[in-house]
Amino acid sequence: MKTASENTCFGGTQGVYSHTSKSCACDMTFAVFLPVEAKDGPVPVLWYLSGLTCTHENAMSKAGAQVWAAEHGIALIFPDTSPRGESVSDDENYDLGQGAGFYVNATQDPWKPNFQMWDYITEELPALIAENFSIDMDRQSITGHSMGGHGALTIAMGLPGRYRSVSAFAPICSPTTADWGRKQLTAYLGTDETTWAAHDASLMMEKTGFDGPVLIDTGTSDQFIDLLKPEALSVAIAKRRQEATVRLQPGYDHSYFFVSTFMEDHVAFHADALYTD
Repeated sequence: MKTASENTCFGGTQGVYSHTSKSCACDMTFAVFLPVEAKDGPVPVLWYLSGLTCTHENAMSKAGAQVWAAEHGIALIFPDTSPRGESVSDDENYDLGQGAGFYVNATQDPWKPNFQMWDYITEELPALIAENFSIDMDRQSITGHSMGGHGALTIAMGLPGRYRSVSAFAPICSPTTADWGRKQLTAYLGTDETTWAAHDASLMMEKTGFDGPVLIDTGTSDQFIDLLKPEALSVAIAKRRQEATVRLQPGYDHSYFFVSTFMEDHVAFHADALYTD
């Protein structure tokens, strides 16, 4: 692991690091915020998964999460959204390839050699974090925005017992029925739609749900709301009778102005779960 930068931030440290990933067969970059409490021992952690076109840097710089994480003594992890590099396959469209990993393990060429983002986020990067940072891996929660909200929800439900809470900002809720999803799932996983269900938050919610609290925020003026399909997830939550808070925020769009507005709520929501024995 290499250190690209470390800066003092709200009494803690905001760092950016890189390493050679076995899962993705390329160099990957990620960011970690450690609150001051990490100097005295392991602290709980909140994972933040970003959306289409983003890197580790978008949320690190724009979400305003560090001030609230510092208040609650919580670490933050900002992974990248895909493998990158000249040898990594890409697409001319923004919603496929580099910057658009969709948090799945690709089974189809040309994506299969590098696009193993599920394994990277759930296995490789957590092992690296546990080895190198003062973080309590028994106290984890996860959140994300847009494609990252999709990732947070599907990973949380796909790994029962791993995360104490899950939240999402404007998540892609029904990728098996939306243009943000069908294109990518076909490219990465193939045309057998039975393999897609494990990456659809609405289908997973109805089938298994999440053993813990859920918080979802979506703006009513989100320019992509027809692609996000928040109503599909709401229906699944109701059918499952899942413990959840689902909010439509009047006037807010898909931007980080929206995310940063409600970040305090989300960090406090996760702090309640992370500090409850």
